[in-house]
Amino acid sequence: MALSLQEKIEDTNQGVYLIGTTPPKSGTDKAQLETIAQKLLGRLHEIEYDGVIIYDIQDESSRIAKPRPFPFKETVDPREYSQLLRNLSQLDVITYKSVAQRGEAEFSEWLNETRNDFELKNLVLVGSPSSHGDIKLSLPDAYKALAKQDSDVFLGGVTIAERHASKRNEHERLVEKTAQGCKFFISQAVYNAQATIDLITSYARSCKAQGTAPKRIILTFTPCGGEKTLEFMEWLGISVPEATKYRMLDSENTLSESVRICRENLDLILQSCAHLDVPLGLNIESLTNRKEEIDASINLYRLLKATMELNLAEKQIA
Repeated sequence: MALSLQEKIEDTNQGVYLIGTTPPKSGTDKAQLETIAQKLLGRLHEIEYDGVIIYDIQDESSRIAKPRPFPFKETVDPREYSQLLRNLSQLDVITYKSVAQRGEAEFSEWLNETRNDFELKNLVLVGSPSSHGDIKLSLPDAYKALAKQDSDVFLGGVTIAERHASKRNEHERLVEKTAQGCKFFISQAVYNAQATIDLITSYARSCKAQGTAPKRIILTFTPCGGEKTLEFMEWLGISVPEATKYRMLDSENTLSESVRICRENLDLILQSCAHLDVPLGLNIESLTNRKEEIDASINLYRLLKATMELNLAEKQIA
């Protein structure tokens, strides 16, 4: 019998390979929604993957003064798209939920709907992108509200290596989120390998000091097709070292160069963290709806999955 996504994530001998996507824009009717979902699954038909991550896209303009490179568009309810993709693919999904917009009562109602009406149990809760603005529910309070419910939610959290690079405490957040119920973590897109290595190292040392097993960290990678996508990546807070930036922009093919860089970064992370026993996973996303970048993300997935599978096989031999 095939393992569930939860079982794969919790089994450190298993690789975990995911595809990240955003729901279609708000107002998309059900027939068109299914057409879009079928098109996505058609693209993924030739690769083997364990499930899909569906993001909850929010207007993050409060986080940064710089204008958003691509206009923000409301999307359909991520739960609706998650349910559709799961039913069409027969694979597990992970659904993101931004919690700041509702109070505890509304959030508790959302949780009930999510389990009972949508039958979704793999969730990643995300806090406010900024400490400014109208925050109706903090992330810690959302975790508490979830803990009050007698539910079988398989809870994940977000981890941001860039935050560790500046504040040096992201590993403490991971330990704290684990205590609050998180069973796995998904990273922001990786373009700064050293920041990720530093985070994983600090996290492994904290877990060792406390005598606890580290939770799986699923590393996200995305291709970059040009200056506009790079601008969007930086707007999102993704750290792109200056040398990496110019290596992509000055190359004959920015997209191909970005795929090579992602492969090198994953190799470096795997080599540098092999001794730490932190289970890793892979998530590939495309930040734009440009066909070239979506196609490149599929090629990137193939390449990075092969890299991780080889690494996992070598560890099991050792």
